[in-house]
Formats: sequence, structure tokens, C-alpha cells
Amino acid sequence: MSRDNKINDNIYVSGTTTLGIVCKDGVILATESQATMGNLVANITAPKIYKIAPRISMTISGGVADCQQVAKIMSANLALRKHEIGRDVTVKAAANLMSVLLYQNRINPYITMPVLGGVDETGPHIYTLDPLGSLLEEPKFGATGSGSVIAYGVLEDEYKDGITVEEAKELAIRAVKAAKARDTASGGRIQIHKITKEGVEEIIIEDKQK
Repeated sequence: MSRDNKINDNIYVSGTTTLGIVCKDGVILATESQATMGNLVANITAPKIYKIAPRISMTISGGVADCQQVAKIMSANLALRKHEIGRDVTVKAAANLMSVLLYQNRINPYITMPVLGGVDETGPHIYTLDPLGSLLEEPKFGATGSGSVIAYGVLEDEYKDGITVEEAKELAIRAVKAAKARDTASGGRIQIHKITKEGVEEIIIEDKQK
């Protein structure tokens, strides 16, 4: 999708299923890994989760170039802010920074709908955003992308209060697999970031399904 919101078959697009789950001991972010170009599946191992701070990551959904640019800007600005204040930026501050970045470009928006999640001294948090900078904190879970409606069905049915990161990892895998089975724009392997107070652990699931 191009920056003027029109479909362009020459632009890599991440149709995507991305999600985040709040746990009692951290956050799980998960995506699949298929990128398309028009009707072509251009890549089945496209990275869709980026670590942007020691205990904060973001998923990407939308135009690949726009999403990657936003991730780079966020990573650089959070590192600079940490240097200025001498400590890690909170998850809320990171989400607010991304919201401002997207809102400032609303006339010619970045085509991206990320889920941002992480852990700080106040606990685990996830936020969902849209291309114009709308910002919502999700108390339990959130999802974006073309497969999100399918993933939400699994999350609504199986999420429970007090879920651990290990339990949430398995739930995220089931939700992404369900989306891959029904959403033609979602496919490839499953990418997971398990975020706790110790940091970010990346997990790759080589899923043979689509």
C-alpha cells in the first residue's frame, strides 16, 4: 500500500496477523511472516516484530517500507531519550512517542498499524495504534492486520486473567495459526517476542501450515 492510501501492486504489503497479550509476568507479541506484492507472495520469512528498546518491541502491519521506517525512527529516538534521562523509557512514553510521530505525518501517513508492548517498573503493557496516531492501551490483548478478526476469536475464547508468558505464548501460537488457516494474506512461520523484566527473547516457530 502506498503513502497516499491507494493500492499499488509494486509495493510490498504485509497483510498480516499481529497480536499482543498482557501476562502477569510480561508480554507476548506474535506475528506470522508473509509479505505480499499484489497477488504475489513475495516473502515468507519477513520480520514483523522489532525490538526497539531493551524491554519494548513492536509488531508491524501495513506497507513494509513505512513500517520499517517507523521501527527505525522509534529505535533511534528511544535510545537517544535513554541517553538523555539515564534510564529506560517507559512503555507508555514509547507509545506516546509513536502516536505523536504518526499524528505529525497524518496528511501523508505512514501506512502502519502496530502493536507496541513491553515491561517497565509499572508492569507489562501493550498498546495498539493506527496510521493517524490513535493510541489505545489494551488491558488484556490486542491484534491488528487482516487476520486480526480471526485471532481475536481465539484470544476472546481462551484468554484468562493471570495468564503467564509461557501460557500466553501457546495461546498466541494458536491464534496466529487460526488466522493463517483462514486469512490469505497471512502465512509463513510464527514470530514471537517474549518480553519480561529480564529483556526480550525472540522465538521462531517453523510452521508448515501455509
